[in-house]
Amino acid sequence: MLTRSFMNPDSDSPPLLAYSPMFHSRLFKESPNYRLQHFEATRPRSKTPTTPAANGIDGGAPQSNTVPYLDGNPSFDRPLIVQFCANNPDDLLQAARAVEPFCDAVDLNLGCPQGIARKGHYGAFLQEHPDLIYELINTLHTQLSIPVTAKFRIQETKEKTLEYARIILSAGASIITVHGRRREQKGHNTGLADWSYIRYLRENLPADTVIFANGNILNHGDIEKCLEATGADGVMSAEGSLCDPTIFSGPPPPSSVGGSGMRGERRDGAEYWVGRDGKGGYRVDFVLRRYMDIIYKYVLEIPPPERKPLYVSSPTATFSANNANSDPAKCDSIHASPPVEEAEKKNENGEDAEPPKKKRKRNKEDAKPTSPNLVSIQGHLFQLLRPLISKHTHIRDALSKCRAGRMSEFENIVSLVEAAVQSGIQEHEAFPERFETPLEETATKSEIEDETDVRPPSSKATVAQYKRPWWVCQPYVRPLPEEALQIGAMQPKKRDILARKNEGLGKVVERNGDGDVNAIAGTPDGFASGSDKENCALVPSAVSG
Repeated sequence: MLTRSFMNPDSDSPPLLAYSPMFHSRLFKESPNYRLQHFEATRPRSKTPTTPAANGIDGGAPQSNTVPYLDGNPSFDRPLIVQFCANNPDDLLQAARAVEPFCDAVDLNLGCPQGIARKGHYGAFLQEHPDLIYELINTLHTQLSIPVTAKFRIQETKEKTLEYARIILSAGASIITVHGRRREQKGHNTGLADWSYIRYLRENLPADTVIFANGNILNHGDIEKCLEATGADGVMSAEGSLCDPTIFSGPPPPSSVGGSGMRGERRDGAEYWVGRDGKGGYRVDFVLRRYMDIIYKYVLEIPPPERKPLYVSSPTATFSANNANSDPAKCDSIHASPPVEEAEKKNENGEDAEPPKKKRKRNKEDAKPTSPNLVSIQGHLFQLLRPLISKHTHIRDALSKCRAGRMSEFENIVSLVEAAVQSGIQEHEAFPERFETPLEETATKSEIEDETDVRPPSSKATVAQYKRPWWVCQPYVRPLPEEALQIGAMQPKKRDILARKNEGLGKVVERNGDGDVNAIAGTPDGFASGSDKENCALVPSAVSG
């Protein structure tokens, strides 16, 4: 809903298609509590607005004593695709029937690469079992009244990926979403998505095949690049939209006010910030406010609190953090507040009031809320505010202590963020050079494209391209795997070390006049010298999506 709120309803662009989080089909089928905690489609008429009902598992249409609530609500949450992981056709079918009245399609997730998917035998770890995949998709295709779709990752070769896609389509999938990374590309080894695989599918599958591309979408400008490079019919963004919920909408028109729904952005600096270099983006304090307002309006169904207008720079604005020459690293302490635990231990004289008490048990009023919309706020804000809280660590600490459902604690985060953004913008106006990236920390496009450049791959060019001041929504750029290896964040796998050593031992670099070997590539001396360095592959850039 947050991303949809930034879409212009008056434009000719197609509507935004939303996917639910991935649900476990067996748990969704068997556990009413699991369904209640993950999918809120209806609630009883007689219940209070904040007490949703558990959805039935029979798949029937909502009864007269229920009303639409949040997920799949025709007023504001369509079109919607609900995605499941599964390895049992009956579990998947029963779970899909439960959501069938409330969505436009059901998706089988074949792309999850995480360890829990390996242990549970689902997601990307089904790709060695094409017969099971066919049965899962075909069961939904023949038994549901709505389409079935599938999301999967590329395989080792383009030919294998094409064969895999044909199996999925032959089972009855109406849409395939292709993530341009392989199963092992995750965490520090995420690396780049390969769009050429998606283009290969486009060129070798029937023309009427609907393909969505996934991977390497960092900002709004990447969408058209991806569509052009892949020939896909649409683009999916997951992590990119968590870091920047405005990723599918362009900047608002200069000095425009108005619109319908929740839209009404003004490009006067209050919501959308633009720097001296012309680069800009939506301010995180504005996006955070809108996120909280959506929670109040749709989840809690109460008016949001009254808030003062966001700070807008003016010719007379001054930066007064301590003094004009203050160290920017010390500015964090201006808005910092003492930890709650520490404040509770002090009496009015500032002395220790009493020994620390044992941690008390939660009473019923403190019980953790079941609504996924309230439980997920903290995690969402860590993604949205990542650049800001990496600098303002007191806000990070305060956010880490927020408890689900305690809206007053999250309102405190809103206030802290707004104060920090105001201070940051004022500092930028007074000392813009502090926010400019040093030349030695950037890499030019020509350096990236130069195939003769023997330097190790670097993500600096990508960071320089997408980086904005910390008060602007922006993507998270992961280091390349090569960089992760260099800093020790990732260790090479034993099989890769052995393979490289075995490959190198077979290469004779030089022989003397008698035919004896002087140097062998793969040994400590041979591997680190001469032509081996010059033939290192250079990855173009680092992106995540």
